[in-house]
Amino acid sequence: MQATHQEDRGRAYAALACVQLFFGLFPVFGKLAFEAFAPQAVAAWRIAAGAVVLGGVAWLLHGRALLPRLRLVPLLALTSCLGITINMVMYLEGLHRTSATTATLLMGLIPVFTFVVAILAGQEVFQLRRASGVVVALVGATALRWAEAEGQFTIDWIGLLLLMGNALSYSIYFVLTRPLAKAHPPLVVIAWMFLFALPFAPWLAARVEVLPQASSAQWWSLGFVLLFPTVLAYLFNVYALSRVSASSTAVGIYAQPFVAALAGWWLLGETPTQGMLVAAVGVFVGLALVLRR
Repeated sequence: MQATHQEDRGRAYAALACVQLFFGLFPVFGKLAFEAFAPQAVAAWRIAAGAVVLGGVAWLLHGRALLPRLRLVPLLALTSCLGITINMVMYLEGLHRTSATTATLLMGLIPVFTFVVAILAGQEVFQLRRASGVVVALVGATALRWAEAEGQFTIDWIGLLLLMGNALSYSIYFVLTRPLAKAHPPLVVIAWMFLFALPFAPWLAARVEVLPQASSAQWWSLGFVLLFPTVLAYLFNVYALSRVSASSTAVGIYAQPFVAALAGWWLLGETPTQGMLVAAVGVFVGLALVLRR
């Protein structure tokens, strides 16, 4: 039984590692897609793709279990709004107004918000060691701001506020979704999230052009965003959330700036700096303090 439990947790952390890779690459490919697609168009595509793919697979595997109980509808609508609609629109609009590194850096606020929200919700108990891990990881993540300054990137304050709002929205989603993920199949839960967000897709699509003149590279970039940071990342994330604590799940987000920095250097020409190396040290030391049992 103990070995099975350890293997289950090991798979959960492996899923978290994939989530950080997918989300770490998201802002880079998102920036490439923005060359042809407006942020709201990308959001509409993501909601539609997630609802169709995840909803279809959930129906094939779980059948009538996909139909939620009436008493769950208000909670599902709230979590869907926080974790899908608001989260996507704020993040994409913020990413559009800032650099990929800035957007990923501010995602470091998610574990901080999540830890506080989880304590208020009674899901977490305050521990000094884990709190110190959050601080160390946050210091490491903020070191990437040196890379921003050295790279001569501009800072859009509206974009920063949108990204901070996205972080708060996603943190509350983390905590509210955990009971659902423990009581229902993970695939069913994430399918509910996207299906409840689906009515917003036509509204977003009506405001922009969803089929613009785009190159093959821009279409491939959009395809990457739809498959990896949308379908697979949300599925892996809710799977892990049903097996580890909410704040432990969120703290893994601190690995994303390192991934984004490397990918940004390779694909966007964002030159690596000493700040990125300092950030990497802080990120992994903080993760060790928070995740160590």
